[in-house]
Amino acid sequence: MLKSENYFCVKSFFTNLHVYFNIRKMLLAGIKRRHQFSPNNVGNDGAIFNCTVAQLKNLGYQVNEYDEDELIVKDLVERNIFSMARDPRVLEKLRQTEMAGGIVVNSVEGVENCFRNNMTRILMEKKLPAPDSVIMETVKPDLSVFTTLGPCWVKRGDFHALHREDVVFVSNPAVGCNILAEYARRGIPSVTVCKHIPGDLVKFYGVRGTGFFFYFYPEEYNHSKFGHEVVNGKLHHYELDIERLKSVAFEIADILNLDIFGGDVIVTAKGEIYLIDMNDWPSFAPCREEAALPVAQRIHQLMSS
Repeated sequence: MLKSENYFCVKSFFTNLHVYFNIRKMLLAGIKRRHQFSPNNVGNDGAIFNCTVAQLKNLGYQVNEYDEDELIVKDLVERNIFSMARDPRVLEKLRQTEMAGGIVVNSVEGVENCFRNNMTRILMEKKLPAPDSVIMETVKPDLSVFTTLGPCWVKRGDFHALHREDVVFVSNPAVGCNILAEYARRGIPSVTVCKHIPGDLVKFYGVRGTGFFFYFYPEEYNHSKFGHEVVNGKLHHYELDIERLKSVAFEIADILNLDIFGGDVIVTAKGEIYLIDMNDWPSFAPCREEAALPVAQRIHQLMSS
């Protein structure tokens, strides 16, 4: 009798342990993006987060939601996390979670690879289709770059663009000199200077592992963050190889280690494609309802692997 009781006690213990770990496996932390890192896009970033949470709950997950701000001073106990965070202090905590065996989507590496200078270095090293670019310090700039590249863009190098002034079109060397001096006064240590490529601006969104891909011309959707699209002038609808665009987008997402991503390309009159930006976890504003399920499915894939 005693032997039988012991058997059932042991069986009950392992059954409860199995249930416990299954429950933990289905528990996720979701981190909302700090408003500072959603310039002119707070509502859209919040909306895709909420849609993703709803889809994850439909898949059976329990989601504990956190604001990025609160995690600057608070530690997470969850090991499985999906995150729109960009604050370096929060990213460091997420890195520790990854190092301890936890899963974070997008990975910290992927988010940091989208910081302008980091991304530019990777694009140049891999010889990916991107404009000619130069990384330099603002306090000791090489002003000859403005003559070499001609019309170009000066972009904040140490982070994402947070303000309209973090991405500036430069038409001549004198303007470039003034812009660099202004960046230095603002405490921005480095910039990426990119050659201006005339053509159509095309935006895209994608989710690795699901085949989800959406592209559009922002002018047709009245979609703009800072209004810089006007520099490229009238939309021409140059011939666009959609499969080529998709291939480039997913190739770069793989290289940058991004699972949930978006980006911008320029399509020239010859149909050439040049990547000018890549973002971790964009707003998916024109296709939010379509994108939320693939986003949730990708998170589920990674949490279940």
